[in-house]
Amino acid sequence: MTKASTSQAPLEVRDLVTAVRNHALYANVTDDRSLRVVMRAHVFAVWDFQSLLKALQRELTCVEVPWLPTPDPAARRLVNEIVLDEESDETPWGTHLSHFELYHRAMVEGEADTGPIDTFTASLRDGDTVERALDIARVAGGVKSFVTTTMGIARSRSAHRIAAAFSFGREDIIPEMFERLVARLADLDPRRWSTFRYYLERHIERDGDKHAPAARELLARLCGSDPTRKLEAEVAARSCLTARIALWDDVLGDIRGLS
Repeated sequence: MTKASTSQAPLEVRDLVTAVRNHALYANVTDDRSLRVVMRAHVFAVWDFQSLLKALQRELTCVEVPWLPTPDPAARRLVNEIVLDEESDETPWGTHLSHFELYHRAMVEGEADTGPIDTFTASLRDGDTVERALDIARVAGGVKSFVTTTMGIARSRSAHRIAAAFSFGREDIIPEMFERLVARLADLDPRRWSTFRYYLERHIERDGDKHAPAARELLARLCGSDPTRKLEAEVAARSCLTARIALWDDVLGDIRGLS
């Protein structure tokens, strides 16, 4: 999980974190074809991370009119800082984009298949539910399980469960595992892969060095010494990590099918 330590986490999730970190997928992402397969599925995790973040913002800041201050100023600051970075980050071109939009641009430049995610977001804009949009996009089972797991927690209105999913279901694995591969590809073909390299570098810089440790601290504060909250947060974190493993299993199967 980049630089954030799981040893200080209030939840027992080490076994699943280890399983995600040691998944066979990473050794099989060796070229641009296999990376495109990862991106086609992983973009859904980039999208639902934004939904998870907005759910956390809804619970820990005031997004209603009339406005009133919420009880935890430190939580407000943390969440709003992350929203700023994730929803309107700086780009190399002097503009601002969400990390989802940046990832989508990287997919286009890398010639990854954006069909499923484009169909999905178009369905959402037409008013379909997330579940219906996933069906219309005909996504794989691992993608569907991952997104529905995340959205179930995001809709729970339970700040400690959302924070657990936010902390342990996030995208920290992607920069750590793929940075060297993408750096090599970007050197060979900068036109195709430089945007994805920039995306990974921003995640390393913002998430690993700042957001992830602060999110873990926030989760610990939300759980406190309440054993019920800790258990609920642990269940949420484990469900997200289990869904991540299922997602990686599907992607690995697709990559092995390329040969």
